[in-house]
Amino acid sequence: MNSKPNISLLYDFYGELLQASQQRVIELYVNDDLSLSETADILGISRQGVRDSLSRAEKKLNEYESKLGLLEAYRRRIERNDKIRLNLSKIKTADDPADIAGLTDEIEELLKGDD
Repeated sequence: MNSKPNISLLYDFYGELLQASQQRVIELYVNDDLSLSETADILGISRQGVRDSLSRAEKKLNEYESKLGLLEAYRRRIERNDKIRLNLSKIKTADDPADIAGLTDEIEELLKGDD
């Protein structure tokens, strides 16, 4: 099973594609951080029913990510933006024009990689 934060991220991207019952399980168990028992009590099903629904939902979310790659693309954009910000902060303190040119070249390369 994926970690709750990873499931939550996948849910943010693909949750609307799940069945309503699977959405509810993820919202309670993952996003609201309830236990299997608490989730089962609210939904009126067994703990095993919660586990099964969660497992099916997680499988679907991973299939969507495998096919569409939205979360991975998002993570790459975040990483690229972080590198750009780091280079900009280095430029602000750089004294050597060659260093500044190298950092700006790197920023330009990072910008070419936009999705």
